[in-house]
Amino acid sequence: MVAPNIARRNAIVLAASQAVVGSAPSICISMGGLAGAYLLAADKSLATAPVTGFNVGVALGAVPAAALMRAIGRRNGFRSGLLLTACGGGLAALALFHDSFWFFCLALLLVGGGNSFVQQYRFAAADNAPGAFKASAIAWVMTGGIFAAIIGPQTVIWTRQLFAPVMFAGCFAAIIGLAAIGFVILSFLRLPNDLPGVAAETHDARPLAVILRQPRFLVGFLCGVGSYGLMSFVMTGAPLAMVGCGLSTDQAALGISWHVLAMYGPSFFTGKLISRFGKERIIAIGLTLLVGCALVSLSGIHLWQFWAALVLLGAGWNFGFIGATAMIAETYRPSEKNKVQGTHDLMLFATVAFSSLMSGRVYNDYGWDVLNWIVLPVVLACFAALGALSLRKTRESAGERRAS
Repeated sequence: MVAPNIARRNAIVLAASQAVVGSAPSICISMGGLAGAYLLAADKSLATAPVTGFNVGVALGAVPAAALMRAIGRRNGFRSGLLLTACGGGLAALALFHDSFWFFCLALLLVGGGNSFVQQYRFAAADNAPGAFKASAIAWVMTGGIFAAIIGPQTVIWTRQLFAPVMFAGCFAAIIGLAAIGFVILSFLRLPNDLPGVAAETHDARPLAVILRQPRFLVGFLCGVGSYGLMSFVMTGAPLAMVGCGLSTDQAALGISWHVLAMYGPSFFTGKLISRFGKERIIAIGLTLLVGCALVSLSGIHLWQFWAALVLLGAGWNFGFIGATAMIAETYRPSEKNKVQGTHDLMLFATVAFSSLMSGRVYNDYGWDVLNWIVLPVVLACFAALGALSLRKTRESAGERRAS
């Protein structure tokens, strides 16, 4: 058992790294589509393909990242991921200098591969925390995103024209510096349960298929995928829609900044809310906020409507995804964590990658309104799954009372 003070220290260190290194995804997502459109001469329907490349990188890196960290420990694994992030950022800038669209997509795939390690921060905090602190540890780590919401867009604004007339190259070159700072921060991480060899104890590990078939895992996974997939789907299309409606690139970047603040700001109290009201209720609140995002987006195309929708989208993601992550963390044993977490993130970010690719296609072919209408049936499916899980729990409780 890790001492509470060490668990809190680790959560703070991971949050700090999240604040800095977590700026790279916001740069890739806010500028990836615009840079893609800048590189494409004719057909703009593939403009969001670079963002998809980033998300594919996160998905493809999930299992290798988990395997590497099992072999060398999480701290060394996390720092290895930062090297990959830095390489991707440098190559993305180089691709823009050479007007190479597909090379740019590949570079963002590498940044995504590095981010697959960052996605494991939340699990590292939870696995190295006492039971009562697990949900809060996840939320603490996510608070780092609040600062990422400021650092990322401000980096875009200050570096977008750094290498003019080659637009956007400075944004991606800046990722190298962010990765270097994160590398230093992670040197303060102490994870006694994640030393090489500790995670290899598998005597009580169940087959992966058994774990994945648990109703609680399935519902947590569906709600996590639904929350994250919809967030990626709407957020990726939003900068294109804003610029397409006559708003400026800087206004689009600031819109993403408000969105990312809303994604991580509630993390200061999400863990406490989960402890008080339960994971299912918090997930339901998140799904309701996602519906609100779609309705505001459908109400008009003024600046305030874009920004308000993005804020609701971010807050909905926070409650939905953190609640789902906390639910998933209850479904596996310590000896099963690497394979479950790697498989979970592979499936999660494969879905997110698909949603980001379809965002550009749907927006280009059908428009902003249709993109937002798609939110509603996905949320309905998640609500149905939560309801079925609650009904199952009620029946099991009733059966136990009758048996006693």
